[in-house]
Amino acid sequence: MSTALDHLRTLARERAVVASAASVIGWDQETYLPGKAYAWRADQISWLSKRAHELATSQAYGEALAAAEAEAAAPALVAAMRRDFDRATKLPGELVAREAQASSLGKQAWASARKTSDFATFAPHLETLLGIAREKAERWGYEAEAYDALLDTYERGVTATGIAALFDTLKPRLRDIAAAAVERSRQRAARLPAGPYPIREQQAFNAKVAASLGFDFEAGRIDTTAHPFCTTLGPHDVRLTTRYEIDDFTSSLFGVMHEAGHGLYEQGLPAGEFGLPSGDSASLGIHESQSRLWENHVGRSRPFWEKWLPVAVDHFPQLAGISLDDFLAAVHRADFSYIRVEADEATYDLHILLRFGLERRLVAGELAVKDVPAAWNESFRDLIGMTPPDDARGCLQDIHWAMGGLGYFPTYTLGNLNAAQLFASASSRPGIGTAIAKADYAPLLAWLRENIHDRGAVPTPADLIEAATGRPPTADAHLAHLEERYLGTREPVAAG
Repeated sequence: MSTALDHLRTLARERAVVASAASVIGWDQETYLPGKAYAWRADQISWLSKRAHELATSQAYGEALAAAEAEAAAPALVAAMRRDFDRATKLPGELVAREAQASSLGKQAWASARKTSDFATFAPHLETLLGIAREKAERWGYEAEAYDALLDTYERGVTATGIAALFDTLKPRLRDIAAAAVERSRQRAARLPAGPYPIREQQAFNAKVAASLGFDFEAGRIDTTAHPFCTTLGPHDVRLTTRYEIDDFTSSLFGVMHEAGHGLYEQGLPAGEFGLPSGDSASLGIHESQSRLWENHVGRSRPFWEKWLPVAVDHFPQLAGISLDDFLAAVHRADFSYIRVEADEATYDLHILLRFGLERRLVAGELAVKDVPAAWNESFRDLIGMTPPDDARGCLQDIHWAMGGLGYFPTYTLGNLNAAQLFASASSRPGIGTAIAKADYAPLLAWLRENIHDRGAVPTPADLIEAATGRPPTADAHLAHLEERYLGTREPVAAG
């Protein structure tokens, strides 16, 4: 017999069909769309986004939700759906469509501005997207500041004040670790052998690694783009992208391992629950924990390269003359970089602290859009000690603001904290640590499936981490990991 919850699920999946169609053409926009087609594509995405929003906020959906609440079946799932519904109904369809179109056009303008290093040509689009973000925040409501409402889009339960307090605590230790790691790397000056590393061989090697981690190529694929990302187009359809450097095969490799971490999470979500909170990721901070765990805790570890360096030599013969210790020293090389996505673990979080401070000021109206380049450069000098030579390597390097993603950046550091805590906890489990030491990651993936992936977005991110690790989220494991890897005397190996 059909129940109220069954009817609610049907309506939610109808909305998911439309939203996933928008994802398909959004993926095409980032990979293969001809340059002259952007305006029409913006109209397509705008219409689909508005239609998905209409389905998610319709009277029929609201009535089905109320009936499911009265039925009292799956109360945690229904409560999560109620939260999403109440939040969605505060935004009119016109605003959703306007944001989708502005974002689509904004990404095109950003890509052009980045090529010419001309922030001024992107600034009007940022003004528009910033205005939309403020409008959304006002409609959602907040207690302390508008930025809280935007943060809640990506990470339930956190506030700007809480993030600022966390980052203020992290900042001095991160700066000390970064400075010491950079100095140590400069003394050793370890480098990979010179290229070229043929792209075809990189693609073959990357695919072997991704498959070995558990990424299902019958339910996903890897393509090429300027800005690596992972997107889910539907159940059993997860798309990864990367970019290639002919002189450094590890650039695309770690990009693939990072995006494969996202992809493993998406492939591990209950496919039968697609379109429901029970089949969705918990937050961006949890999502980022999966990519960081596989990229950094696995992909840059000694056990991983004990297994994979000989395979890499088969693809790139110039690696035959490098020792494992020298290879790891090159992989762990720390240096200050203008570009966030090229930053090493030791310096990466400093980039996030910078972006969080700037976009919080932007949303509050304390920083004008026209002043972003100067403010960026000033903050970069303060945190990293260098001045970006141009906007392309400064305030134009990231796509997030062009996507309307204000409030997104803090989740990267939250992901680093979560990744370290999850990896430390998993490694301490009987059998998992021993398997990791042998570069066997099936038990680790199974543990993540049980404790993170299968649980969807019904628990809050903080509750999910505490249930998995036995303690609330903290920075302890992340800082210990950085100190051990970059300042210690040996590569840590998890104990079983």
